[in-house]
Amino acid sequence: MKVIEFIIKKKVLIGLLTVLIVALGCFAIIKLDKEIMPSVGMDGAYVSIDAGDMAAIDVEQLITTPLEQKLLAIDGVEEVRSTTSVGSSSVDVTVARGRGEELSKEIELVANAIQAEHPDIRDVAAGQYGVRQGYEFYMDITGGDMQKMTDFAKNVLEPRLESLKEVQDVQLSGVLEQEVTVQFKRDEMNKHGLDITQVSGFISQANTEATIGELQDGQESALLRWNTKLGDIEAIKKMEIPTGEGFIKLGELANVTLAPLESSSFVWKNGTKELVFVQVGRATNVNQIDMAKAVRAEVQKIRDEGLVDGFMVNEMVAQADFVEESISGVTGNILIGSVVAILILLLFLRNVRATLIIGIAIPTSVLLTFLTVYGLGYSLNMLTLIGLGLGVGMMVDSSIVILESIYRQRELGLEPLKAALVGTKEVAGAVIASMLTTIVVFLPIGFIGGDMGQFMIILSIVVAITLMSSVLVGFTLIPALSEKFLRYRKRAGVKKEGKIISKYMSIVTWIVQKKRRSALVITLFFALFVGSLFLVNQIPMSVMPDIFNRYNEVAVELETGVDANEKAQLAKAMNNKLAAIEDVESNYVLDSGGYLFAIINMTKGDAIHREQKSVNEDIMKSLRELQETAPIKSVQSTMDGAGGSPVQVLVKGEEFDRLQTLTKDFTAQLETVEGIVGITNSMERMSEQKQIIANQQAIEKAGLTQQQVKQFIEEAFINMPFGTVLINNEAVPLRVSWDSKTGSTESLLNLMIPTVDGDKKLSSLITLETVYTPNEITHIGGERYVAISAGIEGRDLGSINRDVQKIMDKFSVPTGYAIDVAGDIEQQQQLMIEMLFVLAIALFLVYFVMAVQFNHLGHPLLVMSVIPMAIIGVIIGLSVTQMELNLLSGIGIIMLIGIVLNNAILLIDRTNQLRKEGMSVEEALVEAGRHRIRPIFMTTLTTVGGMLPLALASGVSGNYQAPLATVLISGLLFATVITLLLIPSVYRLFSRTEKVVKVKVRKRVFNESAITKTVPNEQ
Repeated sequence: MKVIEFIIKKKVLIGLLTVLIVALGCFAIIKLDKEIMPSVGMDGAYVSIDAGDMAAIDVEQLITTPLEQKLLAIDGVEEVRSTTSVGSSSVDVTVARGRGEELSKEIELVANAIQAEHPDIRDVAAGQYGVRQGYEFYMDITGGDMQKMTDFAKNVLEPRLESLKEVQDVQLSGVLEQEVTVQFKRDEMNKHGLDITQVSGFISQANTEATIGELQDGQESALLRWNTKLGDIEAIKKMEIPTGEGFIKLGELANVTLAPLESSSFVWKNGTKELVFVQVGRATNVNQIDMAKAVRAEVQKIRDEGLVDGFMVNEMVAQADFVEESISGVTGNILIGSVVAILILLLFLRNVRATLIIGIAIPTSVLLTFLTVYGLGYSLNMLTLIGLGLGVGMMVDSSIVILESIYRQRELGLEPLKAALVGTKEVAGAVIASMLTTIVVFLPIGFIGGDMGQFMIILSIVVAITLMSSVLVGFTLIPALSEKFLRYRKRAGVKKEGKIISKYMSIVTWIVQKKRRSALVITLFFALFVGSLFLVNQIPMSVMPDIFNRYNEVAVELETGVDANEKAQLAKAMNNKLAAIEDVESNYVLDSGGYLFAIINMTKGDAIHREQKSVNEDIMKSLRELQETAPIKSVQSTMDGAGGSPVQVLVKGEEFDRLQTLTKDFTAQLETVEGIVGITNSMERMSEQKQIIANQQAIEKAGLTQQQVKQFIEEAFINMPFGTVLINNEAVPLRVSWDSKTGSTESLLNLMIPTVDGDKKLSSLITLETVYTPNEITHIGGERYVAISAGIEGRDLGSINRDVQKIMDKFSVPTGYAIDVAGDIEQQQQLMIEMLFVLAIALFLVYFVMAVQFNHLGHPLLVMSVIPMAIIGVIIGLSVTQMELNLLSGIGIIMLIGIVLNNAILLIDRTNQLRKEGMSVEEALVEAGRHRIRPIFMTTLTTVGGMLPLALASGVSGNYQAPLATVLISGLLFATVITLLLIPSVYRLFSRTEKVVKVKVRKRVFNESAITKTVPNEQ
């Protein structure tokens, strides 16, 4: 009471602090980094190894297995998964929570040590997984002469953009480039007794520039330089090569030409490579929106200067647009929600000044939240804004309860100061308990594993900050403003209770008169709860929602060994499929080694004819049709929140033959499941290899060694870069090869190899044996497995999951082999377990807080009886709207536990107060209902009103907001109505019947009934 009195008397202090919070909050909004999702380091790392042309089985035995053993020995590494293919090994490492950055460095050291042990390893890349992309702004230059577009990209666009402080670097691909090719004539080389390695060495020695020493002439010193760098094609042709008969010009031994390189672009736009692809990366501490603005402004300057002539510079994708759209969408929903909440207050209170007090409290709480978020180092992203949007409805709850309590005291005739003190004190305990019960449900969210858990923790922290800010404002600003600013005009005459309150009091009176009536009400509600469970199977389920922004990304996984020509043909086929889909505006296909990534832009605004969900389904269906004729392993969307194949099943074991048999049998069973499409497995295709069998006797008889024969064969396939040549002040790559390609078994075996007895055919020294090896070998925890992958169409992941689980339960596997789920199904099952665990801990923490607040072990259980009733609302809400039950809606259910208890706490807290003042259980329940029905309806409707725009949201963030808001709205509405009837029933049933003992209380309490007869209570 003394603290509240101090706050009310120090209005100047409260006013100045409010102004300070508003100023600092506005500053925080300006300074907050803006991005679509938080930039967090994931609890995982990767290792990617390039081992040249080494066979998959050799890579597995020599590189992958030893690497896995070393990684698993690191303390904190929880799981290691690897994929081994021809010449490469890719390893994914899952590490302990919060140790991603620390352990990724140790993993990188282990990977580098492996490289040092194996000279066959060409390159190793290792690091920590994260959210932030390397490049976030993409453009293309099209519609003109390639040489002209190349000159513009290199000499104008790249240097101008890199000069911007917001840009870190610019990468170009597809620019027109040339190379010097030296194609040796095999006959001439044999005639002069030369080998290609020897002559290449002469070229390398001649094409050098180096500092040899330093000369001292008196006090002056000068460096001594050697420079024989080749400068033109003629100089290369005239280079003297020593032979046994003397010197011969290189031009006589090889064809030397300057030729344009095949397009270096790894991007096709609408099926063609006639473009220059531009990628722009932002500088550190610069947000995506600022970088995009700077780049667009600079490109416009370049256009204004007339430098874009005869071609076009087009924007391809800008992540900033998605950030801006999602931020503006959520911000708009928050503002609409705030207005709706204020209008609801005005409708209930019918007092403009009281509504203005809440109207001042909302932005103050919001700005205090932004200030705290900025202080914690978070960014302004979709998650923090969704958390704030959810908090807008809840943040006025405490202010409403306090203001309504003060308002009611004014109705009862108290002076302004006394009303502020008594009203605030009366609900202080309930407000604090309500806040704590809502916040503590977020504490166990930290137990949600995986990368999604980190995002949910950020969301939870923002909601908790929002609630704490609102309570702080509620206990300071509301009483301070209410004492002077709040006006209440007494009305003459007697006003009856409103129809709703009168009807409600009659119902409660009837229920609490007899315990059997209370038991009947409880039984009816319990039956309703059981009945609602039958609707659960009708709710669609997934792991994370899609993002609908008229944009899609699809990953097309290729079979091993697909060459450049096949990729080009496939890119054209993909373009033909995509171009035929209505509402697809343009498409880009990016070559990323074993994958082709398709970026699809859709029509926007007035040009939209179809919903994005329908367009997405057609995109997936049309691209999967290519699997029948093209070298495609799988087609999956990368925009579904989780990524990868929705359905994945792992068949584990050691022997390849047995794994193949089990995989074939299980795939046949999987094909019977409705809605499963595009089934593939990681060992579906085998690669044909030719194994060289050396004839040791013949080799020795020819006066050769096996190493010499191996070197001869390697030289037969030589086609490699060999330094650079400076032509027209530009470094041009130099490449050496043979003039005739050795491409078939016959051409290899017919090669003539020099021996002591003259030239002999290579077939006299070696034979070739055909062997088949798997294209891809996968491990998990060091154990081999085959991954069966599939997509889904027409059904949700939850129903598919149940059908797949039934097949697994019936499928028999031999000893030493096992079948487990992976991918989205594994994530969903793991998520369900974790969410149930989180739910259990949240329930205990809520019980703990209320037990301390009420100082009673039984009363919290009475309050918590409303939770199952909230679940009824959730089930009905999701079932009717067909919103997905996913991670975000699961978080909504956990949040709902804390929110729905607020009304029950208000009701029971007031009931206990009235019983202490001498009322019987029955009288206290009826009177508490009369006192609390207005603040309960006000807080519920303002919360629902604040969240309604989020539930109806569309656009970039709509699918993230809507499931969460739908759960909260449907659960809260249903629980509120039931709370007003269920809580009195449960309280009455489990309270002992006792004689009413009147106790001496203050005169105000005795006369309250009399006062209410002369001073009207507003509904």
